[in-house]
Amino acid sequence: MLEKIIHWLESHQQSCFYKKYLGFDCPGCGMQRSFIELLKGNFWESILLYPALIPTIIMIVFLFTHIILKFKNGATILKYLFIFNASIIVLNYIYKLLTH
Repeated sequence: MLEKIIHWLESHQQSCFYKKYLGFDCPGCGMQRSFIELLKGNFWESILLYPALIPTIIMIVFLFTHIILKFKNGATILKYLFIFNASIIVLNYIYKLLTH
């Protein structure tokens, strides 16, 4: 079942609008490929392709858990998780721009 999902995702990947029309990566470039590698169990390859994917998934899972269970400091934790994820995305994007 998972193999069918992975195959479907690989055959239906969307091209990046920025890369296609402007010629450079966007801050989200690599997320689709990273997600597919994560589904395959290739954690290190996933991190190399898009370092913010796993922290973003953790943040989204925590968000839905907080909505259901209403943690006492959930909003504060979410704020710090968001800042952490945004920092990873910005730093990774700057690194890509400088090295490619």
